[in-house]
Amino acid sequence: MAAEKPGERNDFADRGVANASSASQFLTVAEVASLMRVSKMTVYRLVHNGELPAVRVGRSFRVHAKAVHEYLETSYFDAG
Repeated sequence: MAAEKPGERNDFADRGVANASSASQFLTVAEVASLMRVSKMTVYRLVHNGELPAVRVGRSFRVHAKAVHEYLETSYFDAG
């Protein structure tokens, strides 16, 4: 891949795609299920119901770690 010259556009940056370090913040459904201590089916249900945003990669989904943490923060239940 050629180095970007001054004045050239970085198409990836223009589309909001960050560097490789932030790409590692995307989790598989299995990783999300493990983190939340639920089944993969529960994660799929959250994704399909629109409660947990995900990106489709081929036939699988990737969920941004920030989306998982935001979902958990908004899901606290006060039983008091």
